[in-house]
Amino acid sequence: MNLAIPQTMQALVLPKAGEFDIREIAVPVPGPYEVLCRVRAVAICGSDPEVVHGGLAGYWPPAYPFTPGHEWSGEVVALGESVSSFEIGDRVAGEAWKGCGTCYNCVEGHYNLCQNYGKTEAGMRHYGFRHQGAYAQYNTYSVKSIHKMSRNISFREGALVDTAGVAAHGLELTGITPGGTVAVIGPGPIGIMTMRMAKILGANRVIMVGRRSRLQSAAKLGAEVLVDIEKVDPVKAVREATGGVGVDQAFECSGAEGTLNQAIGMVREGGRIGLLGVPPASVMEKIPFKYVCRNEIAIFGVKANPNVSRKVIALMESGKLVVKDLITHVFPLAEFAQALDTFEHRKDGAVKVVVEPNGKE
Repeated sequence: MNLAIPQTMQALVLPKAGEFDIREIAVPVPGPYEVLCRVRAVAICGSDPEVVHGGLAGYWPPAYPFTPGHEWSGEVVALGESVSSFEIGDRVAGEAWKGCGTCYNCVEGHYNLCQNYGKTEAGMRHYGFRHQGAYAQYNTYSVKSIHKMSRNISFREGALVDTAGVAAHGLELTGITPGGTVAVIGPGPIGIMTMRMAKILGANRVIMVGRRSRLQSAAKLGAEVLVDIEKVDPVKAVREATGGVGVDQAFECSGAEGTLNQAIGMVREGGRIGLLGVPPASVMEKIPFKYVCRNEIAIFGVKANPNVSRKVIALMESGKLVVKDLITHVFPLAEFAQALDTFEHRKDGAVKVVVEPNGKE
């Protein structure tokens, strides 16, 4: 049984590279193994401005018109053919990825590395990047790309499951030393989530490396040691904070040039590094090859948030993972331009900016 669904809806539409407006468009219809969701909250991600401004036009998105947005939560309002795992009214948090399900990587569980990336005909989806996204009142999603959440989690908080999932995936790859010390480079939303997830998984102390307002925000949100890159040498400061030993794990969450080498210099012998930040394609770093080998430093690239959403939701539902205080600004869809400007220019201490296409909960 499906609820009464309107034929048209409000959506953020990119008519061409670098332009956007709010338009009235048709509500999509779910296909087999898909559901139609009423989108209740969308968090602006650091990758959204590049998509909106056309920085990767032809790839993200592959064509216009296009609706971006991938960090979202909402409620199921209609079921496509053969859907049995969800019911109308289910509260769900989404993720951007759905692999083809048949390539080697998908079969191995690495659907974020799907070998049929971009091939819609193979069943692959990357919502908000190559497939229509969440800055709309409604959107269709594969049942493989949504996860149930209880009423203990608000829709605004549910929109941050994706962000927390990136941190969770990175920490699963590197591991966390119980009672150890972690350095996080970049006190943005991913960095804050990484700090909190590291503590949940057993880290005793987190050293946050950054600058200005976001570094101060990190102090309020739980960092034990602050390293201001505008005042001190970050590698030297982290080493001093660990008695010269170095941290057990370092997480690069900024994507800035030079930070990979900083992370290498911060970790102890046998230390591990997770690269969660997304640098521009132009960033190329030379690394101390011999030093990395001789000290058995492991470096992990981190891509998206596969197989962790249910774990993140469980931590949020239990109260162990708090995300509410990262949400600093909320806007209706009609004010997307202001929301984007607030996020991009970090106005009024913006950390996570949330857009509500269907009004407040």
